[in-house]
Formats: sequence, structure tokens, C-alpha cells
Amino acid sequence: MTLPAPIAVDAMGGDRAPDEIVAGAERAAAELDLPIVLVGDPDRLGSSSLPVIGASEVIAMHDDPGRGVRRKKDSSLVRAAEAVRDGRASAMVSAGNTGATWGAALLRMGRTKGVARPAIATPIPRPGVDTPLVLLDAGANTDCNAEWLVQFAQMGAAFARNRFGIEAPRVGLLSIGEEPGKGDSLRKETHALLAEGGWARAGVGAFVGNVEGRDLMGPDVDVVVTDGFTGNVALKSLEGAMRALVAAVLGAFDADAATRAAGEILMPALLPLYGQLDPDTTGGAVLLGVDGVCIISHGSSSATAIVNACRVAADSVTSDLVGAVTAAVGGPPTG
Repeated sequence: MTLPAPIAVDAMGGDRAPDEIVAGAERAAAELDLPIVLVGDPDRLGSSSLPVIGASEVIAMHDDPGRGVRRKKDSSLVRAAEAVRDGRASAMVSAGNTGATWGAALLRMGRTKGVARPAIATPIPRPGVDTPLVLLDAGANTDCNAEWLVQFAQMGAAFARNRFGIEAPRVGLLSIGEEPGKGDSLRKETHALLAEGGWARAGVGAFVGNVEGRDLMGPDVDVVVTDGFTGNVALKSLEGAMRALVAAVLGAFDADAATRAAGEILMPALLPLYGQLDPDTTGGAVLLGVDGVCIISHGSSSATAIVNACRVAADSVTSDLVGAVTAAVGGPPTG
């Protein structure tokens, strides 16, 4: 895949950094034929043959995101964002502190024209459906107003069409009931704005009304918008439920000789589903609304997750995701 500049991988971000991150970056370079540059402390990156952008500091998972970005100017996160801003990288990938990744991208790259607040768009797999559901915001903006949620709908619909080929994504508003009058004041005000229909520029997106948490893995909606607090709780709840379900199924298969025999028969059919639900398969979330491509991977990302994150980053660059989001939002910032 031809890119104008390499993908900058934050080698120091994540629970398994730097070894697992570097291994993933090396695999992405070899398996996907992508130009990759590592960002981090050269003395801690081992014998990797990939080029390195030096960074002497690390914003840890427990660091305050805003303070970390402001004070640790030579951190791997900040240097990766600067590389995208300066054209030395086409995109950045990080499994580090999510808030700091959001802040570094916003402060160094700047916002996409017309965007009030960038949002984290997370693909959620849907068994039996070819494309994932897009949930945003998944944690960047805990307090929102209705105009921001309308922009999330615009950006999410543009992302769903650009990334997953959904021509007219169905957009839902996460609430506590399907009726328009359900929810708090934010949900009611947002519903009224989305129902007007003028938000869907160039015909990208169609509002289908309120949806509930049970709809997040269903076939009837493609994009779900909400504030970052609620979105993150919903996402983590799904992750926990899926882990518990997998553990319960595996435990049942190992209960006795009969169930072990049944497991040997059923496991080949279940493995593709397990692969679809594995978060490493998606590679990470996409930060929409910044003037550059930024992929936020899970903190516990494996090398495989980093490979897939680099794939998403490259696809986002070549498909001009930033341009698609800009066209969908348009106009001056609101809020």
C-alpha cells in the first residue's frame, strides 16, 4: 500500500509496551508492506530495524491526560502527533493513555474544519452482520450538548460509509427507551435536532430514532451516538459481558468427558465467531474530528492488534477519511 509518509506507532504506549508494540509494528511492515516508524526511547526498543523518532518521556496510563500532554512535550504520544502534523507521518497509532492520545492529537494536529469536539468512534462487531456498528463517543467527551451529538452523528455516518461501505448508515440515539420523549434533557433535545433531518449532508445518514443498549450488537442500526460517559460505560459493559460469555462456554465444554467431546465438535464452528468478537481483530478506535488520522488501540493490545490498527490507519489515509468527515460536518464549529 502506497502512503505519502510512514505510520507513526507509539512504541511506549500500552500495558505490553514496548516489546509487544514493536513486534506488532514489525509485523505490519512485513505482512502489510507498510512504511512504519516507531516513536519512543531508542534505548528501550531493542534491535528493531524500523526507523525511530526519538522521545525521552512516556505518558503513563495513570497520568492525568491534560497535564501529561502539557508537561511531557518529549513524550512518545506528543512526538507521534507532531509527526502527523508536520507531514513526517501519515497517521499515528497508540495503545497508550486514551485521554492523552485524544489530547495530543487535538492540540498538535488541530480540529477538522467545522468540528466542535473530536469523538472516539469504536466499531462493535455484530454476529451475523457483515459490518460492525459504530459507537461514538466512546469516552472522549463526558459532558456534551445536543449540537455536539448531532456532529457525532455526522462524523459517525461519514466514517461508516468511508470505512465500511455503508451507503446510507442508519443512525440511532442511545437512550433508555425507543419513544422520542424518553431520556434526559440532552437526549430529548438531540432527538429533536436529529429528527429534523438537515444534519445529514450529501445524504449521508438517516436518523432511525432512539435505540437502547440491547441494540448495540443488533442489525437494525449502523451508528449509535451518545455522550462519552454513557458510551464508555456501554462499551465496557459489552466487553465484560462478552468475556464472561466466552469463559462460561469454555467452562461448560470442560465440565466432563461428554461436554469435552461436544466441545471438540463445536469449537471449529465457534472459532470464527470468537475471532469476530476478539477486540484485537478491529485494531482500535478512530479519533474523528482531528486534522489527521489517529488510531486509539486498547491498552492491552497484542502484536496482532497493532497490525490491525496499522491496517485501519493505512486504509483511513488512502480513503481520505479526514476529507469525508470534513464534508459531512461542514460549516463553522458549534457549541
